[in-house]
Amino acid sequence: MKPSVLVVDDEPNIVLSLEFLMAQAGFDVRIASDGDAALKALSERAPDLVLLDVMLPGRNGYELCQTIRANPDWKDVRILMLTAKSREVEREKGLALGADDYITKPFSTRELVEQVKRLLAKGRN
Repeated sequence: MKPSVLVVDDEPNIVLSLEFLMAQAGFDVRIASDGDAALKALSERAPDLVLLDVMLPGRNGYELCQTIRANPDWKDVRILMLTAKSREVEREKGLALGADDYITKPFSTRELVEQVKRLLAKGRN
């Protein structure tokens, strides 16, 4: 079975490119455009990894990260925050709340795919 990635972002152009990129890399991809849709997708079928934007309508990425980490059923889900917020304090906040890594936009597509693969490999050990 292919590893699954849940892309959580409200920007249609970014979602389209991430969906294409992750599918090309061989992942099963699902999309959520806000925090509530992401929680619904997680409860239906937990992905192996969540690509999580910080700035989302309603529940933001930090809150969502914290909610995922608080649920023992999702302890194996890897979280890669992907955001335009590039200040070190924001990165530290994301990591402190349980994100496995934090990448800022704009990002290298090749590096993003490599990081997703690294995180998924780590999760299986």
